[in-house]
Amino acid sequence: MSKDEYGVLLYYKFAFITDLNSLFSFYHSNCNSLGLLGRVRLSPNGVNVTVGGLLSALEKHIEAVKSNSLFQGTDFKLASSHHPLNDKVAVECGFTSLSIRVVKELVTFSSYPLLNPPEVSNAGRHLSAAEFHSVLQSARQLMKNGSPTDDKQLVLLDARNLYETRIGKFHAPSVETLDPGIRQYSDLPSWIDDNSELLRGKHVLMYCTGGIRCEMASAYIRSKGAGFENVFQLYGGIQRYLEQFPDGGFFRGKNFVFDHRISVGSSDTSIMGVCLICGSSYDNYSSRCRCTHCRILVLVCDSCQIKSDAYVCELCQKHRMDFGSIPSVEDGELATVLDKNDLKTVCSDSKISSQLPSRNGNAAPRKLRILCLHGFRQNASSFKGRSASLAKKLKSIAELVFIDAPHELPFIYQSCTEAKNSCAPPSGQHAPPPENCKRKYAWLVASDFGGKVEADWKIANQPFDPLQYQGQTDGFDVSLAYLKKMFSEQGPFDGILGFSQGAAMAALLCAQGDKLKGEIDLRFVILCSGFALPLADFGQKPINCPSLHIFGSDPGKDRQITSHTSRYLASRFEDGCSVIIEHEFGHIIPTRSPYMDNIKDFLRRFL
Repeated sequence: MSKDEYGVLLYYKFAFITDLNSLFSFYHSNCNSLGLLGRVRLSPNGVNVTVGGLLSALEKHIEAVKSNSLFQGTDFKLASSHHPLNDKVAVECGFTSLSIRVVKELVTFSSYPLLNPPEVSNAGRHLSAAEFHSVLQSARQLMKNGSPTDDKQLVLLDARNLYETRIGKFHAPSVETLDPGIRQYSDLPSWIDDNSELLRGKHVLMYCTGGIRCEMASAYIRSKGAGFENVFQLYGGIQRYLEQFPDGGFFRGKNFVFDHRISVGSSDTSIMGVCLICGSSYDNYSSRCRCTHCRILVLVCDSCQIKSDAYVCELCQKHRMDFGSIPSVEDGELATVLDKNDLKTVCSDSKISSQLPSRNGNAAPRKLRILCLHGFRQNASSFKGRSASLAKKLKSIAELVFIDAPHELPFIYQSCTEAKNSCAPPSGQHAPPPENCKRKYAWLVASDFGGKVEADWKIANQPFDPLQYQGQTDGFDVSLAYLKKMFSEQGPFDGILGFSQGAAMAALLCAQGDKLKGEIDLRFVILCSGFALPLADFGQKPINCPSLHIFGSDPGKDRQITSHTSRYLASRFEDGCSVIIEHEFGHIIPTRSPYMDNIKDFLRRFL
């Protein structure tokens, strides 16, 4: 390699970093002085770097990094390449500028808080490219010889995304290969959880592009305990393997990379990918075609790009996504080209955004659908009004759906004339007809609630009691059946947002665990001014559901639900499974910064 050539450098290092500011300053100074462009990600747990520049500059950068003992043992992957053009690919991959950021995670392993986050120190054993190849070679040889072995207990696990595995993957005839088929890396923990029996008791060989994703994923598998100890990972990833075996070895196709090169192949020029539309051999992502629904990269050949610019990926086809008739590619047969206008016509379901994104990538992915449960003696209309600012600020990522609770309450008023929060009749005047006032509802009611709504106004039995919610413990079964019906008729929903008593109801649903699987499936809950009720459904077992708890700080201004009450509810959820936002306001959901930013950060994990 000539030092005047252009090159790309990739490396990562997991290590405890005490002074991020100094490290940030080093990268800013060093990369700018050497003219390096690309991405540098720093976190308290390490660094992840992909930069490009002249090979001579990259080598100087490596020497400067090596002088820091923090990077002892780091694998620097340096490769020559063509100079990035100032085109769509280079811009999208971040190779037209230098981006240095401090992040929470080097790679986002999960879109929700994990019950037991993996420790990188527990990662699988590293296998060099030669060792990895030898294991696969031995398995094939034993199979050829017909020797009785336990090699059928060996499985290959690809830790990459579907669009990467489309164009290349390992193939060993005698070894089972597991391709999770995920949209993004943060979906991998869920796949591992759902398919753990495929890994239990096996020798798992993992691989990814450069190795960093296997560090977290292998540690997560090993954290499952007995039966998951034997996890190994390809050190340096596919990149190091292809350097060691330039003919491709057991790897078929091309290695997808996250820089302007797009993909890197071996001397074997065989094409693994196929066009999404016509099924012809194709593996070029340079056009950056994307699924019009979820925005994942798709392979569309030049001819089919001329015919249509609206595409639906395999995953959206598999889950149907309410697109009606979707073209598919099966057994290499040609599929009908879906015209963009046809796609707009069949996508009439209200659950899908009406404006489909065009191929230029300006549109957002599917919004989250959140079912909103109002508080006691409220209704969907009033809660929607009170949450208008929240809905407006979340409109780009979430759709809020409001429903009335099933228990209709009688109209009541206090005996004094100062009652403000109702249509209560002023002293000496007749009450307005009930039909002129909006009905109020509840998810849970007092034990003496008769269930029959009074035809006229009813005077309250006693002055307002801020602790009345503690006695409202009946009616759960009715509300549960009602919510099952709502999920069936209006769902699916990604999560629930509950306010006050609505939050208590949502927490009770979470406490049901797997009992509601298939009827009420929740990815998360948002509990605002929530409280826990002393019902058997809570039990003693911690609740395992990603949750965001929003309540007033102590001392706060929430006169209905105290901060320690909401904090206790948060404690009922598993450690590492809940996020808490405390604010200085009253019985409300705050929508100003920084609270709104924190709410968005939580929700973006599930996009």
